[in-house]
Amino acid sequence: MSDRLPRRLVQLYVGLVLYGASMGLQLRAAVGLDPWDAFHQGVAEHTSLSIGTVTVVVGLAALLPWIPLRERPGLGTVSNVMVIGPVVDATLWLIPEQKALAVRIPMLLFAIVLCGAATGLYISARFGAGPRDGLMTGLHRRTGWSLRLVRTGIELAVLATGFALGGSVGLGTVLFALTIGPLSQFFLRVFAIPAPAGMPAPGIVARGGAEPQVRDLI
Repeated sequence: MSDRLPRRLVQLYVGLVLYGASMGLQLRAAVGLDPWDAFHQGVAEHTSLSIGTVTVVVGLAALLPWIPLRERPGLGTVSNVMVIGPVVDATLWLIPEQKALAVRIPMLLFAIVLCGAATGLYISARFGAGPRDGLMTGLHRRTGWSLRLVRTGIELAVLATGFALGGSVGLGTVLFALTIGPLSQFFLRVFAIPAPAGMPAPGIVARGGAEPQVRDLI
């Protein structure tokens, strides 16, 4: 597997950067966000922190339950926390606010497709789960509840809290929920790196809430 390490590292970090960019673009589209980003935006609205900084802080906070849940972070886990938030802020700094719906809708569609491509890139790198998804899989293992049930509960709680805090929920939320699964699955095939014997290839294994559960999701 060492001969594939450079490609895996490139896919990890290119994927994370593109994921952060897709978040920033969906924010600029201003027609609804996925549950976690609606939560991040809602928290940012009530603090002096940028949404990118909130993304980092929430990622770090999500790692705390990993200790009692006995989850083990990997390079992808740490990189997720440290890379995506700053890229979101950089994207928002580079892309001005858009008022015309004729610009915002195509921006939303591009952001969702970009998110799917980014997901395919970094999941295929197989460097471990991200903080939010490790929380979900840890709860699944410790409670015995289904992945669908745990995912749905977390996503709905996050979405409701984000909405209550003023996060954007709307057309983009629905489109993201309906399309991110098929897009991620498609790009997982496009960017797949052959796994060594005995290691399962990454793939979508269940759905719940507003987005799919993907094995080794960063």
